[in-house]
Amino acid sequence: MPELRPLAGIIIALRNESVPSAAVSRTARKAERDGLALLAMVLIDTQLTASQVLRALHYDAPFLFLGAAFTTVGIVSIAFCVLRRRADALLIWMAIFAFSYGQRLWLQSALLSLTPANNEFFERLRFAINFFIPIPAFFFFRAAGFLGRGGKAIVIGSTAAFLSIIAGTLAFGPLPVFDEINGAIVTGVLWILVARSLGKQAKEDRDFAVVRIGVLCFVALALWDNIVGRYVRPSHIEPYGFAVLLSCLGYVAARRVVERDVELGEIQRELELARQMQLAIMPGAFPASDDFHVAARYVPMTSVAGDLYDFLPAGERQAGLFIADVSGHGVPAALIASMVKMAAASQRKHAAHPAQLLSGMNAALCGNTQGQFVTAAYVHLDAHARELRYAAAGHPAMLMLRNGVVTEVAENGLLLAASEDAAYSDKTLPIEPGDRLLLYTDGLVEARDGEGEIFGEESLTTALRSTAALGPDQAADRIVAAVSQWAKSQDDDLTVLVCDIVAAG
Repeated sequence: MPELRPLAGIIIALRNESVPSAAVSRTARKAERDGLALLAMVLIDTQLTASQVLRALHYDAPFLFLGAAFTTVGIVSIAFCVLRRRADALLIWMAIFAFSYGQRLWLQSALLSLTPANNEFFERLRFAINFFIPIPAFFFFRAAGFLGRGGKAIVIGSTAAFLSIIAGTLAFGPLPVFDEINGAIVTGVLWILVARSLGKQAKEDRDFAVVRIGVLCFVALALWDNIVGRYVRPSHIEPYGFAVLLSCLGYVAARRVVERDVELGEIQRELELARQMQLAIMPGAFPASDDFHVAARYVPMTSVAGDLYDFLPAGERQAGLFIADVSGHGVPAALIASMVKMAAASQRKHAAHPAQLLSGMNAALCGNTQGQFVTAAYVHLDAHARELRYAAAGHPAMLMLRNGVVTEVAENGLLLAASEDAAYSDKTLPIEPGDRLLLYTDGLVEARDGEGEIFGEESLTTALRSTAALGPDQAADRIVAAVSQWAKSQDDDLTVLVCDIVAAG
């Protein structure tokens, strides 16, 4: 059978070399156990003698093992990032570094050079990989902070040089000048690492000390190969130095990943505490009233937000609804939002006069918001007088739904905390039973779909009109749901106040 001819060729070749049958048996079992399909491919070429193959295999065995180990480290590191669903620069660059070095050991093995696949392009590829390996190594050193302030320039410049050398090697073949350039760059960066690892700051950082050990071992064994191996006798012990270096880099990467996970966990706990504290300062349900029914929805983009709302007591058969939006997101905005709430509470004596309330808040906030500004709107409702008074500071206009028709209520002044001289004025409108008012932050109208189109005032008006037959709670939910369905992702905080006028007069 034709498929048995290669096997017959192997046996004949081994017999011609007078290899003991026991050795043949052990070699066959070892090849089968280790899955060395490469050995079978080599033996198919009957022009190779068994002694050549066995000699190459004996020489390459430790380096093939190290290549497999380094490749495995690279794959496991990437898999770890995937499983954690978090891309860590140290792990990623170490993975690429280890994987590429492992592939280099395989590509440059003596056994592989005996195969029919060893053509001119393959030879160029075997040399080119030498110039790729430093790239992920330098990126790792920069991500770890070992290259100092000039690390970015070093990495970019050296990467450009290495890529040029790789292209030159693939195009023209290995040239001595390429090795000289590669050696100069690598030596220079290694000297920077050693010099920085001996500095005062590095002595206080144990990661520097660990990496210094790995670098020195790798450099020492690489120099031994280049000096002793070139002028005294053949030597190939650099991969063992790389194993030490990789172990040191792995220790640093693993320690920092664990340290960052601990820090991230602490931050998450602090954010959760901040979220609970922010929710605690938000008012509860609107007090029971025969005149007004109010529903509020607060949807922060992150754990904490810069949006807020409040209900200000204004007297019998009266109500004050306040809403605000601090520029920015996250913890800084949330801290300013707490200040805004305190400023609003301090102006309760002006609850029946929106313009005065906003003026007092502006005076309290100016110079105390660290350059962040606040939009706000406040409406005072008086069921006995059958009117509302409204004022705003750079905030989206309030919407009124009456008999199926939506109208804007706008009376805007300057943003809060922008200028001490800002002036505000009231707008007075009559109210009727069945009226619905909508106060909201700009996160609703500025929400964007997958094509970048904003939700906009028109869509919000349509959503409000569709809630005419619903209660305030269901209306607030429908409006927030309409925005959420529109938006590809939530890029801002969302806050909604829906107020129904139940009775007037």
